[in-house]
Amino acid sequence: MNTRDLHAFVAVVDTGSIVRAAATLHLTQPGVTRRVQSLETMLGLQLLDRQSKPLRPTAAGREVYLKGRQLLHAEEELMALTHPDTEPSGELRLGMPPFIAERALTLPIDCLRESYPLLGLRIRAGWSPGLAQRMEEGDLDVAVIVFPENMPPPAGMQAHALGRQAIKVVASRAMNLRTRVSLKDLAAVPWVLSQNGCGMRSTLRRALESQGLPFNVGVEASGADLQLSLVARGAGVGLVPSDLLAESSCRDRLKVLSVSDFKVSVVAWLVHRPLPPRLEAPVALLLAQLKKVMAGR
Repeated sequence: MNTRDLHAFVAVVDTGSIVRAAATLHLTQPGVTRRVQSLETMLGLQLLDRQSKPLRPTAAGREVYLKGRQLLHAEEELMALTHPDTEPSGELRLGMPPFIAERALTLPIDCLRESYPLLGLRIRAGWSPGLAQRMEEGDLDVAVIVFPENMPPPAGMQAHALGRQAIKVVASRAMNLRTRVSLKDLAAVPWVLSQNGCGMRSTLRRALESQGLPFNVGVEASGADLQLSLVARGAGVGLVPSDLLAESSCRDRLKVLSVSDFKVSVVAWLVHRPLPPRLEAPVALLLAQLKKVMAGR
């Protein structure tokens, strides 16, 4: 179907006149007539009652008019997706690890909502390996992932570094552990960790298994606040990014252990595949705001 013919027919019905439709479309009257006739020929229907003044659609023409308006509206929306200067709308699907979402996402979300009120946000919390897989599968538009600093971001994606952080091993001061230890020294101590899928947990497990040491998880818990509270009460040894430790209300009851054979830093990345034009500006704003928030920690 030639949508120009449909535009002409809809304009005739809207204005009730070939003359007014021609003026609206900046066409000649014969040009509008030819387009309406072309549509009628293609559909095999008479669409206009040409004896009525003003022109009115036939019964079949009324149905074509209603469906045609929906089609033309969908065409306008489709064309808008290809123009970066169009007001962003639809959805932005964002994935982020829980411990970053809790502390770094509030201000960027406020900024996005204020700048792009027609854009809906769909935020999914998850661990970095799972988020990277969802990016590969096309379930997310953009994600923040955290990988050890010696691990590159996923290939084939545009990646923007947000910042580097050291991972601290912490224990309750009441446990009377020496400050300088090795993983072997901690072999009999349980760990307080996130569930399977957490990158820091996987890194620790690999380090222990490489030395033939047991991976003893005493408590699995979600959220850095809960984990640090449990560690402070002596439930085990934990892992925490340095900025979360600095902000924790439990920090005075914790001590940082220097583990000679376990030194880990992580890098947070904002990753995405090539974006549709409607999302380019929102994602650029999100990146700028996340960098600002994380640099201030």
